[in-house]
Formats: sequence, C-alpha cells, structure tokens
Amino acid sequence: MKSVALHNLGCKVNAYEIEVMQQLLLEKGYKIVPFDEKADIYIVNTCTVTNIADRKSRQMLHKAKKMNPNAIVVATGCYVQADSEIAEKDEAIDLAIGNNKKGEVVRIIEEFLLEHKAIDAMIDINQTDRYEELELKETADHTRAYIKVQDGCNQFCSYCIIPYARGRVRSRRPEQVIEEVKRLVKNGYKEIVMTGIHLSSYGIDFINKDSQDYLDPGVKETDPQEKELKEKDIAQKRGYLLQLIGRLNDIEGLERIRLGSLEPRIVTEEFAQELSGLKKICPHFHLSLQSGSDRVLKRMNRKYNTKEYAHTVEILRRNFVHPAITTDIIVGFPGETREEFEETKKFIAEIGFFEMHIFKYSKRKGTTAAVMKDQVSDQEKNERSEQLLGMEKIMSERYRQSMIGKTVMTLFEEKKQIGNRIIWIGHTPEYVKIGVESEEDLENRILPCVVNGPVLDGICLAKIGNL
Repeated sequence: MKSVALHNLGCKVNAYEIEVMQQLLLEKGYKIVPFDEKADIYIVNTCTVTNIADRKSRQMLHKAKKMNPNAIVVATGCYVQADSEIAEKDEAIDLAIGNNKKGEVVRIIEEFLLEHKAIDAMIDINQTDRYEELELKETADHTRAYIKVQDGCNQFCSYCIIPYARGRVRSRRPEQVIEEVKRLVKNGYKEIVMTGIHLSSYGIDFINKDSQDYLDPGVKETDPQEKELKEKDIAQKRGYLLQLIGRLNDIEGLERIRLGSLEPRIVTEEFAQELSGLKKICPHFHLSLQSGSDRVLKRMNRKYNTKEYAHTVEILRRNFVHPAITTDIIVGFPGETREEFEETKKFIAEIGFFEMHIFKYSKRKGTTAAVMKDQVSDQEKNERSEQLLGMEKIMSERYRQSMIGKTVMTLFEEKKQIGNRIIWIGHTPEYVKIGVESEEDLENRILPCVVNGPVLDGICLAKIGNL
C-alpha cells in the first residue's frame, strides 16, 4: 500500500477538487498521510493567480521532494496548466496533471508507476467545452460542504491569468449537482456552498447547446465580447443559476445554501426577489469589487462601475434583512494614484462591508496589467493595504456588534478553549461566528442563540435561546 500526502493551494474550487482526488485515492486503497510526513507520493494542487501563488506552489513542490527524494512528486492544477513547460524545467516535479484531468489522477499515477516515464496529462484547456465531472461524498468539514458547479472564465480582467489556466466557461449539469447534494445531505451535511471559477456565468454554455432557437440570429455575427455579453444577458433571463438554486432549495434535509462569489451585474431586482423567496438561502453575499475608482475599474477591464455596484448592494439590502456583504479589493493596481485610492476608501466607507479581503497587486506574467506603465511601489501598496485593513476591522466589528440582542440560528461546527472555558463555535446564515459555552455536544446542530456577550476575537458570545 503506497502512502500519499496531499497539499492544496488557492481557491475553494481547488479545495473541492483536492478532496475529490483524495477520495479517489482512498477508494483505490492508497494510504493518506499528513503532508509533513514521509510519503511515497506527494500531490500539490497548485495555484497561479499571482506570482506569489506561483512561488508558494514551487516551494511546496520542492519541500515534498526534499522530504523524500525518492518520492513521486505530482503537481496538479493551475500553476502547471498555465505553463506546460514548467514540469520539464523543474526537477522537483515528476508528474504534471492539468485541469480537466484531476478526475483521472489514480489512472495517471498508476500508469506513471508502471511505465516510469513522462506521461502527457495535459490538455489545451482553452479548446475544450467539456466540464470534468467530479463527485464528492464527504469532506474534512463535517457540517458544511463546498459544491463545484462551474469551471472556467470568459471575463479576461487585465490582471488575471485564470482564464488561461481554467479555460472558458463550462457548467455542470443540474441533475449531477442535485444528486451530489442529496448524497451529502444523506451523509449528514446541513449546508452547502456553491462555488465556481465564475459562478455568475453558470449556464451560459448551455445556451448554444440547448437553446439555439432562443438566441437572436444576429448574435453569432457580433464580435466575441459583444456575443458573450448578450449570451450572459440571455442566461440571466433564462435564470440557469436561479433554477439550480431553486431545485437545491427543494432538497429535503438540506438546511442552508450559501453562494460563492457573485458578479455584481447578475443581481437584478428580479434575481434578488426570487432568492429572498427561498428559505434556505443564506443572506451572505460576496460581491467582488476590486476598486472603488471607476478609472481603475476600467483599466482592470471589470464590467461594472461604482454606481452599478452600489445599486446592486441597495437591491440586496432591500430584499434581505441586514445581509452580510463581503468583497475583495486590490490595492496598488498599475497607475492607481493617491486620488484614485482615496476614491476607493470613500466608496468602501459608503457601502459598509461586513468583511473585506485585501490583496496587494502582484504582477502576473502573461496579463495585460503586467506591462502597464506606472507600477505602484511595494511601500505604497503596503501603506494602502494597512489603511484598508484598518477600515475593514472597524466595519467588521460594527456588523458583529449589531448582532447583540438578536436571536440567530447557528450551525455549530467545532469546540475551542477560550481562556478557561470550552466554547462551541458556529456560524449564522450571515456567516457571523457565534460562540456558546456548553457541555453538550453541539456539532452539526442548528440552534437558536441569543447574542448577549461581547465580541471576542471575532466571535459573538451567545447563549442557547428559544425562537
């Protein structure tokens, strides 16, 4: 029995995929061991979203080879997909498995073990319209499961390499998603998180396959970008994502549906009204902003402006009670002036987010932004990042404080020791962390909690209450 150690880098989609790979290996009799232990095979599921991600991927691959020089080191995912020559150049990598090939990980490894020579486990990801069907039966988290429903991206933001590493939009058939969720619910999972590389594009690839008569005849004659925008508009009208969410909402035993990152443009009044009518939807919306300056957004090739973004937030707040709005911000994008950064700060303050993920712009070879003029210095990026982190702390604390005195339904996940007390930790539908002192085993239970204590280390202290 050969031992395998796995390590994941990057997004929630990557996390889902490595859990599926681990599951496939276990089913074939491989022994899974921690990554910091000696193993026969190491698998690093890589990320390439920034140069820093590339560096971390290289570091983990070299760490694996150092731990056991005789081991087979396997690099999977975006880092090797974005540059197919990496595996040939890097002596730490014995085998590279690209995207859309992760479901074949066992076959590829066993073929490599048999042949003892390089295997072509890569495809031209930009030339495929096939969604790689993966299925997860259980996860490391025993209460919440991430479900991948979509892959690829057609947006081509000027700073992003992901469309080249993940290919064009490919959506998973609703029936496959529903069957997987039913199995997870049967195994005890109460919450699912819908994820994808560009979740808001779910279904646009079904249009040409399923609905030729629905497309306007003139669409095919337009330039690719205009065609993509029209297709996206049609997809929204057809409501592929809404239809899927609605069908998941009907699954008996499923308690919560949480959405991954959404494109602001998908949130129309109709979209929000339909979502708010589904009782299992969590009022927690991650709307990627990236910048609060319209000039920077244009250089980023984002498809909205701040006025449209603010309108999206307004729609959500009109249709949901005190929803949690979270976002991503990039500081120090090429050419970002102090004036543009101040515009971002002002806009952020006006919106009032629950949480923000702050990223310092990092050049990514192969993107338009990497060769833009007026690159911002690291010192300036650090200073701007610190300012936004300070704002984030205040806004996040304010949102948590607003929970005090309320009764909130909490899905409990784990227990921790805080001082001399044992506290059970869970999350509300808004993804606010709740802590309750209890001697009972609360894991995977959803209970009403009255928030009556201070916010401690990002945790709102509470007591079990009544509805």
